[in-house]
Amino acid sequence: MRVDDLDLPFAVTEMGPSGADPVIVLPGGPCRGPEYLSDLAGLDSTRRLVVLHPRGTPRSGGLSRGWWQDADDVAALADALGMDTAHLIAHSAGTRLALAVATRHPHLVRSLTLVTPPASWLTGTAHDGASIALDRTDPAVAEALRALEQEDPATDDAFRQAFQRQAPATYAHWTEIERAHAQLGAVSLASAMAWFDGIPADAAERIRAAPIPPTLVIGGSLDYLTGVKPVVDYAAVLGARLAMIEDCGHYPWIEQPEAFLRAAEDWLSMVLASSSEVP
Repeated sequence: MRVDDLDLPFAVTEMGPSGADPVIVLPGGPCRGPEYLSDLAGLDSTRRLVVLHPRGTPRSGGLSRGWWQDADDVAALADALGMDTAHLIAHSAGTRLALAVATRHPHLVRSLTLVTPPASWLTGTAHDGASIALDRTDPAVAEALRALEQEDPATDDAFRQAFQRQAPATYAHWTEIERAHAQLGAVSLASAMAWFDGIPADAAERIRAAPIPPTLVIGGSLDYLTGVKPVVDYAAVLGARLAMIEDCGHYPWIEQPEAFLRAAEDWLSMVLASSSEVP
């Protein structure tokens, strides 16, 4: 079924070959307009990507019910697509949603691809981004690092402005490519705050205790936002395969597209082939 035919309380967009098995894509932000995902470095040339616009993003409107509860939206999307099991790709804050789906709907998720996930909340590992920042000498990056440490915006306008000021620190390099990409995907303070509402106090414990499906974690060796050691430990906690992309920040499909596409395509080829072998 094509996403244009679905009657759902949130928006969905689709890329890639029609008729292929869909792969559901969950953006980060949190609740950032998923346009910033672009075509995931051309992954849509071989894979049918069905991109969820979570509640709280511009096209879906409203507010998130919190990433734990919003797992039901992913399950509803899979059901509407006629999927008994689903392969999920999630970026950044969207990886929390992906793990909630795998925990709350354990029979639905066939595999996870978790890209530059925030990790310390699940592992307890101290953030080591400061060591990454030591080599960043660009004045724009230095200002962005200060903004990340000091700013706590209280209005939507201030939040959007802070997001742009902080952007240079979220990439390994700050060239015209990264500057253009940072402009994509609207953000909202109210939506981002709602993303964290109603989360069970023991959510991390429930996830760690759940039977997590086959998982690939893709990290960036220069991702200040996540750090490196927390992501390594995160992959270990989930029993996941880890692909750490060198000279890369928080957006590997933009910063190192060939390495990202190779890691994602190899993984999906393997897990989709495995799925087709299940009677």
